[in-house]
Amino acid sequence: MGNQKTNNIKLGAFVLSGLVLVILAFFIIGRNNNIFGNRFTLKVRFENLNGLTEGSNVLFSGLQAGTVKQIELINSNTIEVTMQISSKVKDFINKNAVAAVGTEGLMGNKVVNITPVKGISRKVSEGDLLQAKSMANMDEIIEKLSQTNNNVASISEVLKGTVMRIDSSAVLKLINDKEIGASLKASLKNIYKTTYNANEMTRDLSLMVNDIKNGKGAAGVLLTDNSTANALRNAVLEIKTAGVNANAMTKQLNLMVGQVNYDLTNGSGPINTLLKDSIMAKNLSSTIENLQKGTDNFNQNMEALKSNFLFRGYFKKLERQKKQEVKLPD
Repeated sequence: MGNQKTNNIKLGAFVLSGLVLVILAFFIIGRNNNIFGNRFTLKVRFENLNGLTEGSNVLFSGLQAGTVKQIELINSNTIEVTMQISSKVKDFINKNAVAAVGTEGLMGNKVVNITPVKGISRKVSEGDLLQAKSMANMDEIIEKLSQTNNNVASISEVLKGTVMRIDSSAVLKLINDKEIGASLKASLKNIYKTTYNANEMTRDLSLMVNDIKNGKGAAGVLLTDNSTANALRNAVLEIKTAGVNANAMTKQLNLMVGQVNYDLTNGSGPINTLLKDSIMAKNLSSTIENLQKGTDNFNQNMEALKSNFLFRGYFKKLERQKKQEVKLPD
C-alpha cells in the first residue's frame, strides 16, 4: 500500500514536471526563441517606443531576425531596448545599420526594423548599440492629415470665392467676346510676322558679320586687308598734314591781310598809293585810255594795209594758210 502511494506521488511529480516543461516550451516558442539556436544581443535607444513591448518582433530588411528582450527607461527622454538577434543574420548586420520602431502592416503590432546603410563598416558584435532612426507614428500622421484636411478646406473656400468673382468679372466677358478673340488672333499673327522678320534680320546680320570676318565685301576688305588699312592710315595722315598746312596758310593769309590793313590805315606801301592816291589813279586811267586808243589806231592801220595793193597778196596768202591748217587732220 505504501509503495502504491509512493508510485502515485512520483507519477504525479513526473506529469507535473512534463506539463511545466511543455508550458515553458510553448512560452519560449511564442516569444520566438530558438531553444537550440545561438543568439546575441544588440541595443538601441529611442525617445518614444510608440507602443513597442517586450517580446515584439525584430525584423532585418523585412525578415524575422529576433525579438525584443528587455526595455529599460534610461531617463525622461531615452529608452533603451535590448534585442535578442539570431546568429544567422549576424554576418549581414553592420555597425552603421539603423533601427526604427514600425508596425506590421498598416495597423499591426509594433516591431523594430533594422535597416542596412550603404558604406563600408565592420560587422556587429555582442552588445553593440545601433543608431536609432525616428519614425512618425500613426497619431502624428493622423494629426498631420487632419491639419492638411483643414488647409485644403480653407483653400477650397478661397478658390470658390475667387471662381465666383471671376465668373462675374469683366475678364471672363472679355475672354468670351468673339470680336476680341479675332483681334487677339490678328495681333498674334502680326507678332509672329514681326518675330519672323526679326529672325530673318538676325540671320542676315549674322551672314554679314561672317562675310566681314572672312574679308568679303568692302567692309571686310577695309577691316581685314592690311594693305588697305595701311593705305587708309596713310590717307588719314596726309589729310592731317594737309589740314596742318591749311592752318599754316591761313595764319600767313591773316598776317598778310593784317599787313594790308595796316598799310591802308597808315598810308604806306604801293597798295595804299594805288588805292588812295587820286593823282596816280588819274595817271593810270589816262595811260589805259591811251593804250586803248593806240590799239584802235593800230587796228585801223592794219585794215588799211590789208586794202593796200602792196600788202593785199601777203594777207591773202596768210588766210589760205590758216584755212589749210583748219582742214588738216589732227
